Order: sequence, then C-alpha cells, then structure tokens
Amino acid sequence: MANDTRTRILETTALLLRQRGYHGTSLNDILNASGAPRGSLYFHFPGGKDQLVVEVTRDSVDKVTQRLGEVLAAERDPAVAVHHIYQAVGHMLEENQFTLGCPIAPVVLDSPADVPELAELCRSAFEQWIGLLQQAFARAGVPERRAHALALLVESSLEGLMVIARATRDRAPLQAVADEVAALIEGAVLVAEARQRTDAAV
Repeated sequence: MANDTRTRILETTALLLRQRGYHGTSLNDILNASGAPRGSLYFHFPGGKDQLVVEVTRDSVDKVTQRLGEVLAAERDPAVAVHHIYQAVGHMLEENQFTLGCPIAPVVLDSPADVPELAELCRSAFEQWIGLLQQAFARAGVPERRAHALALLVESSLEGLMVIARATRDRAPLQAVADEVAALIEGAVLVAEARQRTDAAV
C-alpha cells in the first residue's frame, strides 16, 4: 500500500508538472489530485515539493533518454530514425489529446533557478538528448560540427512543434517538418559518404 501511495504521488506530480510547470503545481494540487494524505507525502518525500519534483523530473528525463537512445540505435539510417522520432512525438500528442508535451519544457519555462538541482537536471537533459542525436549523425559520417548543428535543429524543432501541435490540436506540422528534416539529414549523410569515397580514391 505504501508503495502504491508513493507511485500515485509520483505519477500525479509528473502529470501536473507537464500541464502547469513547477510554480503552477502546489503541494495541495498534488495531494488533492492523488488523494494522498499530507503525512504520506512527507513520509515518502521528506524534502517536500522540491525533492518530489526533482525525482519526477529525473525519472521523466531517464525515460525519454532511454527511448531516444533505443530508436537511434535500432536504425542505421539516422534520417529514418529521426523520422520515427517525429512520428512517435505525434502519436504521444494524439494519445493525450494534445494536453501534454515535453516533460521538462514547462519546468524550464518556469525558470527553476531557485532549485539548482532541478535547473541542472533540465540543462543536462537537453545536453544528453542533443548529444545522442549528434552521435548518431556522426556515426553516419557527418562531420562533428554539422552533426551538432543538425542535432540542435532536431531538438529545437521538436520542442517548438509540440507547442504548435498543442495549440492547433493537429500533428500535421510534425509530419511536414519530419519530412524536411529527414531529407536534410539524408543529404548530409550523402555528402559525407561522397567525401569519404573521394578521400579513399586519392
């Protein structure tokens, strides 16, 4: 039962954070939505709201990082892998009826500088996600500098497109950009392969 209560508190907090951000989510909101008594919350999370939010955010980041890594590792062609990522984000938005987007974006927009551990967690999350994309492009032969720029493009477009899709309640923008970005990545890989063939022939 204790573990059920803890899990319920964590799941409720994760949902509220994605809907309202850090400052828009109060302990009373969490207690009311989870049905957990206040004593249980402090029993499981003696550090209160900050400890709870950090734990929830870390778990959300870990899940996204794991899934992103799996998609990129499963497909040798990074353009195809990235297209899959855009499609997965579109499905996620449709499944939650366009009410939830990136799990950390609302927290970042709340500027959690007063909780250093949370701010660092958000910074590190984007660094990890961009890094995984960059590594996938680099493995396909794209030079490091361009691989990094393409990774930034993918991550930033996904973040912006989630906002647009939620506002329009339509995943079509994700599909349109997915095709363009995949073509751009495919072109970068082809250029890299051509350069490698030229170097090998010299």
